[in-house]
Amino acid sequence: MEMPKSVEITEVGPRDGFQNIKEWIPTEKKLAIIDSLVGCGFKKMEVTAFVHPKAVPQMADAKEIIAAVKAKHKDLVVMALTPNLRGVKDAIEAGADQVAYIISASEKHNFANTKQTIDESLQGLGEVCKIKGGTKVQLAIPTVFNCPWGGRVPAENTIKIIEYGLAAGVTDFGLADTVGSAHPLQVQELLQIVKKEFPQVDPVLHLHDTRGMAMASILAALQIGIRRFETAIGGLGGCPFAPGAAGNVATEDLVNMLQGMGIETGLDLDKIMQSAYLAQELLPVPVASRMVSALSCEIHPS
Repeated sequence: MEMPKSVEITEVGPRDGFQNIKEWIPTEKKLAIIDSLVGCGFKKMEVTAFVHPKAVPQMADAKEIIAAVKAKHKDLVVMALTPNLRGVKDAIEAGADQVAYIISASEKHNFANTKQTIDESLQGLGEVCKIKGGTKVQLAIPTVFNCPWGGRVPAENTIKIIEYGLAAGVTDFGLADTVGSAHPLQVQELLQIVKKEFPQVDPVLHLHDTRGMAMASILAALQIGIRRFETAIGGLGGCPFAPGAAGNVATEDLVNMLQGMGIETGLDLDKIMQSAYLAQELLPVPVASRMVSALSCEIHPS
């Protein structure tokens, strides 16, 4: 097994990391954290979501976030999550460079997340590809491993969605363990199926860490050549429509592991740590990454 010499990491903290926080985060605080993260070397960042504010109130300032980030960071690929055609249209109008269009591999989760069946979401994807113009589209597929209501999700569900996406013209795919319960062998098995069925697809892996297996699962993915990952500063995050799901893999934890293994990320770990401490200072929730906890203990020994 030959692991990649370098990987690409997309920071999703400003969207996935913030969306579950019930107390309103002022827009200027969100932008301060985003500005700090851009300085770490990220080339792409998911900065917000175009969803109904009643469903996810924290994303109500999506247009303002996109406008401010685009104005200040010209070289950053600015991505926004979109659960439906309306969200895509709003994101394109706001100026997003890329949209992550969601279709869950689990029927129950897809309906909870988007109020649509999988087939309805697939039809919507076809419309998205017709109107996208120069905006890039990532087909983001949550719950590819397990569903919060139905247990293990068959690989065939993911295969069907990718097949439809390719036929519609999508070239970028994200696979997510929304529940955070997948184990390393399960991750390897699905990814090997996807690589065999679609050798032209270079998927991005998005893992939550509910049961503490995300880093081990990333190592398993690296061993079979997966080289693209989505993470959140401070290990923040969680899906509002997946009960019990914990935060994402912490950006600083993954970069620290990869740096120790000699795998290039193009990111500055010291600056990422500064961003994590800034998030800890500005956000109304605790930051619980291993790196923040470890370095805090080293600085303030008991």
